Amino acid sequence: MTDHVSQPRLLLRRLHSVMASGGKAQDKLDRVVRVIAQNMVAEVCSIYLSRAGGILELFATEGLKEEAVHQTRLRVGEGLVGLVAERGLPLNLSEAPQHPRFVYRAETGEDIYHSFLGVPVLRAGKVTGVLVVQNVTPRKYRPEEVEALQTISMVLAELVTSGELVDQEELAEDATDIGEPVRLDGMVMASGVGAGIAIFHQPQVKITKTVADDVDEERVRLEDALGAMRLQLEEMIQHPDLAHGGEHREVLETYRMFAYDQGWQDKMHAAVQSGLTAEAAVNKIQQENRARMAKIPDPYIRERIADFDDLATRLIRIIQGDESNYRTQLTEDSVLIARNVGPAELMDYDQQYLKAIVLEEGSVTAHVTIIARAMGIPVIGRVSDLLTHVQTGEHIIVDASSAHVYVRPTEDVIESYRSNLEIQEQLFAEYAAERELPAETLDGERIDLFMNAGLLVDLPSLDNTGACGIGLFRTEFQFMVSPALPKVDEQTKIYKAALDAAGDKPVVFRTLDIGGDKQVPFLPRDEEENPAMGWRAIRIALDRPALLRFQLRALLYAAAGKTLHVMFPMIAEVAELRRCKAILNKEILRLKKFDKEPPVDVKVGCMLEVPSLSWQLDILLQEIDFLSIGTNDLMQFFFACDRSSPRLADRYDLLAPPVLAFLHMIVQSCHEANVPVTLCGEMGGRPIDAMALIALGLKRLSVSPTSVGPVKRMIRSVHMGQLRDFMLSNIKSPEHSIRDSLTHFAKDHGIKV
Repeated sequence: MTDHVSQPRLLLRRLHSVMASGGKAQDKLDRVVRVIAQNMVAEVCSIYLSRAGGILELFATEGLKEEAVHQTRLRVGEGLVGLVAERGLPLNLSEAPQHPRFVYRAETGEDIYHSFLGVPVLRAGKVTGVLVVQNVTPRKYRPEEVEALQTISMVLAELVTSGELVDQEELAEDATDIGEPVRLDGMVMASGVGAGIAIFHQPQVKITKTVADDVDEERVRLEDALGAMRLQLEEMIQHPDLAHGGEHREVLETYRMFAYDQGWQDKMHAAVQSGLTAEAAVNKIQQENRARMAKIPDPYIRERIADFDDLATRLIRIIQGDESNYRTQLTEDSVLIARNVGPAELMDYDQQYLKAIVLEEGSVTAHVTIIARAMGIPVIGRVSDLLTHVQTGEHIIVDASSAHVYVRPTEDVIESYRSNLEIQEQLFAEYAAERELPAETLDGERIDLFMNAGLLVDLPSLDNTGACGIGLFRTEFQFMVSPALPKVDEQTKIYKAALDAAGDKPVVFRTLDIGGDKQVPFLPRDEEENPAMGWRAIRIALDRPALLRFQLRALLYAAAGKTLHVMFPMIAEVAELRRCKAILNKEILRLKKFDKEPPVDVKVGCMLEVPSLSWQLDILLQEIDFLSIGTNDLMQFFFACDRSSPRLADRYDLLAPPVLAFLHMIVQSCHEANVPVTLCGEMGGRPIDAMALIALGLKRLSVSPTSVGPVKRMIRSVHMGQLRDFMLSNIKSPEHSIRDSLTHFAKDHGIKV
């Protein structure tokens, strides 16, 4: 094997010659395994292809018994071949029979072979087969030998995916009958409703030539294309829609950084040097990147797959001179259907007609989701088998309020959608008309409604809803999309933009609440059995004080000449709060030392999310200017109930008497100490829950922008005296929940919930 691995170009040309010759595909495959075995000095070369139902079938071999061809079958995950297919990564063993996954099939006669090297045959990011070489002598194949076999497998993918060996329809056996209406469920990633014809995002490009005639010429083609792609990205950064900056601009800045990644470029150049064309080299490296990154547990890394897919596709199109602009030639309302989309690719679509996006993959923190949210495009992701249920041109309705996607909807669904949309638009118009009206009960009690935010694109909602201010500005999002710790000046720009947009209205900034399910790429992490209760939020900040110090510095800079409201999350004891305040005070002194303009005032608060803090309320309320109750975390700790567990999702009700009694105690303590208290969890955004909260004495709620209108309408239809009497008579009920009783009360008293 060692004598010829230094001549990969010769082997590639021989394989290309075999595949370009006439004859049946099976005959070509038989010749291919002989050529590979001879040129790589392997006693065995075998090719297994994917069949329907997750089966791998031996299609050709040189060295194993001929009678095993088309007879030996393994499930994905079974045996060493199945393991390669399952992982999508190479497997290199010097003693294959000793591996715990080794499966002996007597009909193959492979028991005499010790060394094993298997690589996946990848196409469009999916494993379509496995290429294996084996030797009798125990040996670990060298990295360059593994690389050579991976290159061969990429060329081999042309023959494997031609449809002559395995009918492609067989591999789509799970597809539904076209024409039948289907409702698909997924995860809401950007809210909204949209409808239109299905258009398929086409990230894969057809590569017709894989073997280079002139390596030097291919190297020049690759370099020229890289330069052209970088120029495109520079122009994209200057897009007028991104001129005001914010997280979505930062996303593209990060994306541009990926395009300049030296490691990525070096791998592509090495692939060209091995004898591939420029476009085949780009495709090979991307297939390997996708397979490797998909197995990494870090969610941030996995979410970057789409970014590199986007870059690779863009680069291949430039190499091939493909200047098609199908994305900008939409002529009617359309819904984009894709496995995933890169952020730069999304920018190519005509925003006038792009009404929604539906993805098989995706996440709420993926770059494309951030861009879509900034553009006001609804997104539903994690839709299983999406691409097998939809065809181009079919009517799609995307309802991100319920996470439903309707494919080929029936007339009654279409009519219901139209009716719901009309009702929604009418309600929005009514809420907008009421935006200047105070959130005041029928008997004259005023409730201050604030809104939660985390993106600059959320800020226009402050005026649109008539909210009193931002009761919770989540600062962690900027950190979650950045590959490195954002610099102080970068943070300052975001915070200043939020303050400027709010004008005279207050903005309450929560310091970093990272960790748990909100990981950042620049901090090492350990696996935790209970991440929600682990190393997160203020615990990270106090262990890594530079993080907190730089963030507080940026907040102080941004609030120059204004009032700064800052609060600390996940405080479990007053001692932690005092440590945070000490760091803040040092940063305030630093402003004076460097003659920087300070805020006119700094208001300090904390989140009540950990129940232990409630037993120090008397001390705590002497230390802070305001308190925020974060019911999302507080209630899961209160009930010892994982809110992400499907089995427990409906087990406990937030309108349970113990919850209401606990919250009543906190609110009363704050009133007695004359400390403003706000509830900023999701509980406050549901009108029936908000009814209970204001009856307990809460005068301030911070909710999502879309909840301001409905909650205000509820408040304006309530007689507080009647509601408070009802609540206090039920707060000690032994029932599981008083939700039904409260709902009946609302109905009986004409309260709009």
